[in-house]
Amino acid sequence: MNDELYNTQAYFDLTGKSALIIGATGALGRVAAKALARAGASVTLTGGNREILSEIEGSIQQDGCNVFSINLRPDNEENAATIVQKAAEQFGGLDILVVASGFNKPGTAFETTLTDFDGIQDANVRQTWLICRETGRVMIEQNRGGKMVIISSVRGQVAASNATAYCSSKAATDMLTKCFAVEYGPSGINVNAIAPTVFRSPLTSWLFEEEGPGAEMRESVVKRIPLGRLGEPEDYIGSIVFCSSRASDFMTGHTLMVDGGFVIT
Repeated sequence: MNDELYNTQAYFDLTGKSALIIGATGALGRVAAKALARAGASVTLTGGNREILSEIEGSIQQDGCNVFSINLRPDNEENAATIVQKAAEQFGGLDILVVASGFNKPGTAFETTLTDFDGIQDANVRQTWLICRETGRVMIEQNRGGKMVIISSVRGQVAASNATAYCSSKAATDMLTKCFAVEYGPSGINVNAIAPTVFRSPLTSWLFEEEGPGAEMRESVVKRIPLGRLGEPEDYIGSIVFCSSRASDFMTGHTLMVDGGFVIT
């Protein structure tokens, strides 16, 4: 028996790897950036908010980790290509992509304007497709495999009456994950998604209040979650590192539900 096979820490070690985080200024993007950096990766951060981007970059630098930031979104072909090129140049190639950007504007179909619908599809589907396409070019040319992790949502599988645009965009994201997995698999590139339920972030802080509308809404959501609570940022660290590391080498095209059991009820 080869004892090296059971060096479990090595399966999650990202030392020497280069990771690109799209949407690093968001709650899950921030989690991904710090988690991958702490696991040993050199990380390139992207986002549209320069101030928040600098704050996260400084925090990772204080941890003694290698970090670089690009104040761009992959909202067109040129920007997507520029992001990938700069990330690869900065740290000698590109091994990991985490797409943690996204957008939602809740509303019924009648309340949702065509502009709203197009904006959600653009942020969640079109930009994901663009950055995965450009990253794929680089990873295939490098000929050393790679990992792509797309942050999806339980709403890609569970419908909601006030989220026709968002739910359909996340269902599309899950299918993009499968399609890229099929296309990139022969090149040794794993493509998986992580689907969270509601978790604590600046945008959802009202749901964690002890009293008021947030408390009432939280109670209704938690009733559907077998583990009996909403998600915390640390609940997603393990799944992000797993999908980015050697530990997931034989998993691709999968949407990993990190939701406390929301979708099974």
